[in-house]
Amino acid sequence: MRAVLDFLSLIDRRIIYTILIFSIVIPLFLKPSLPTRPTQEVKEAYNAVESLKEGDVLLLSTDYGPSAYPELQPVLEVVLEQAFKKNVKVLLMTHWQFQGLIVGISAIEKIAKKYNKKYGEDYLILGFRPGVVGVMIGLSEDFRNVFQVDYYNKPLDSYPIYKEIVGEDGILNYKDIDLLFGFEAGATGDFWIQIVQARYGVKMAFAVTAVMAPQYFPYYQAKQIVGIVGGLKGAYDYESLANKKGLASLIMVSQVSVHSIILLFILFGNVGFILRRFLT
Repeated sequence: MRAVLDFLSLIDRRIIYTILIFSIVIPLFLKPSLPTRPTQEVKEAYNAVESLKEGDVLLLSTDYGPSAYPELQPVLEVVLEQAFKKNVKVLLMTHWQFQGLIVGISAIEKIAKKYNKKYGEDYLILGFRPGVVGVMIGLSEDFRNVFQVDYYNKPLDSYPIYKEIVGEDGILNYKDIDLLFGFEAGATGDFWIQIVQARYGVKMAFAVTAVMAPQYFPYYQAKQIVGIVGGLKGAYDYESLANKKGLASLIMVSQVSVHSIILLFILFGNVGFILRRFLT
């Protein structure tokens, strides 16, 4: 009995790490499914994109980098699939210079290729401009005030997509945007809401990292934004609504597995420690 208690309370860390590695890797190969019940805020974010009609304009702001990739990239890819299936026009920009461009361009080019969408006709990569607040206010007057050229250094108004989505005044600004979907790992989302939504009434939804999600609920409760996709669980819920088993579904299974095993080790260690005290 004493030997068992010693083992439980003094498990070699190499054994723990080995078990944890297998608990992460094995689900990635087996790909089991987990039941989930999407939350209301995730459903409403999904429905906001799903309600867009052919020819509507979706503005995506990819304000995150590789560190937030597992939480936000799966949502971005599903949102792009929803948009391209419905022939929605997509504009992509970022306030995070290189990081936001890397994750945004990799996703939009991947999904555009899947749905045979053409650059300049179905989607446009605006790129990056420094300034955040100045950029947002500049876009309210005319996108060309900020983005005279696109990511590939060509004038915005030289593309067919620009001529399709601008109004009779020939100016592209927030009045032409049917939904803004922000992907946030920093403070940029607050600026989108406090400046652009508050001043210009742009409809917005956000995918954010898990640690940031709580600060967005006041905006959601005040109906300043229509939905929130928070963290990996939110991404998994979003994929489930789209009936897709993507990156979030894959990672979520490993996360549940490894967290469960960590809890078991904590339980074993504490039980062993307490019983040893009573038996000595």
